[in-house]
Amino acid sequence: MIIDERTAAFIDSLDRGNTAFLDGIEKDALENQIPIVRKPTQSLLKFLLALKRPAEILEVGTAVGFSALLMSEYGPEDCHITTIEKYEKRIPAAKENFRRAGREDRITLLEGDAADILRELTGTYDMIFMDAAKGQYIRFLPDSLRLLAPGGLLISDNVLQDGDVIQSRFAVARRNRTIHARMREYLYELKHHPRLETVILPVGDGVTVSTKV
Repeated sequence: MIIDERTAAFIDSLDRGNTAFLDGIEKDALENQIPIVRKPTQSLLKFLLALKRPAEILEVGTAVGFSALLMSEYGPEDCHITTIEKYEKRIPAAKENFRRAGREDRITLLEGDAADILRELTGTYDMIFMDAAKGQYIRFLPDSLRLLAPGGLLISDNVLQDGDVIQSRFAVARRNRTIHARMREYLYELKHHPRLETVILPVGDGVTVSTKV
């Protein structure tokens, strides 16, 4: 927890919530320990969607489709979302959720390794939401920047790793040191890249919002 639990609970209590359908998917995901965007990050996404009004959204990391459906629900009516997922066990659930929501025409699911798919994509996106394996964010960055429209937003979730990212590498469990190093590299690149202006926010598990200049 980046901010104390009482403060977080108070802020969350003010939220007007989502649709009953999204609430059902969220409840099921949490019960089955499937990672989805946290409440504060959901609020931030809805704000940015209202502010930016993106026509084309790219998501890296679908899971069961909760965040794609959230963006589809609270984005412009004519927006289209392309989402990428490689974990075969979650793809059927995401497809079923898109079908049940009646959003199959507005959400395109691409199956496979994001690095390979990103390399083949063309065109531009007004918003890119990065919510996949944290150790791969730096690997996905070059193609993400190529695909991001000027003035577009790159939003990256879970960048503070429950606070671990601020620790010395020797204070982090050995199995997490590679992810720790790669996330630090990613954050440095976002803050120093000449084509990006980036803010790091202590929202949820840490979110960066970058705009392409």
